[in-house]
Amino acid sequence: MQTPTQVEFENLTPTQALQASIDQHISELEDKYGRATAGRIVVRGPGDRHKTGGQYQVSIRLALPEGREVNVGRTPKKDERYADLTFAVDDAFKRARRQLQDQVRLMRGQTKFHEGEPVGTVVQIDPSGEFGFLEGADRQEIYFNCNSVLEGRSNIAVGSRVSYVEERGEKGPQASTVRVLSKHSLRA
Repeated sequence: MQTPTQVEFENLTPTQALQASIDQHISELEDKYGRATAGRIVVRGPGDRHKTGGQYQVSIRLALPEGREVNVGRTPKKDERYADLTFAVDDAFKRARRQLQDQVRLMRGQTKFHEGEPVGTVVQIDPSGEFGFLEGADRQEIYFNCNSVLEGRSNIAVGSRVSYVEERGEKGPQASTVRVLSKHSLRA
């Protein structure tokens, strides 16, 4: 990280083992992703409030380039596993890792492929850049408006592989949501 991670403890005295565990989690995130510019971690011990019910709470906030962030906060209510400090810390970092993976994928222009969505190829884009047609697996042409392209119309070109959500339009099938697939997201 560009600035040292702030780690705070509330309603508990940190042990060396706890601090080492948090440092290890931070190090793993930095080694694997290295995109965070700043971070703040707050570990709260069970308070005397009845709402927390003896649970530990761990909040993680990581600032990323391009104004993005990872923010892990609330723990599930009435989940007895959060009465264990080690579980609460490990689970919060697991959720932060998942969010960080998604954010890094977005920053790299890779999007997740959603199971069940059909896959097609862009076969035509109008010279105005406002709409186009894609060809589905069944060779049917499907209209799409370039405003339906997730992450911006500049990412789409003739020949792009896309996943899409099909719906009935006034003049036939149309794609209401179009995701450009990266080479890494194609499994077929």
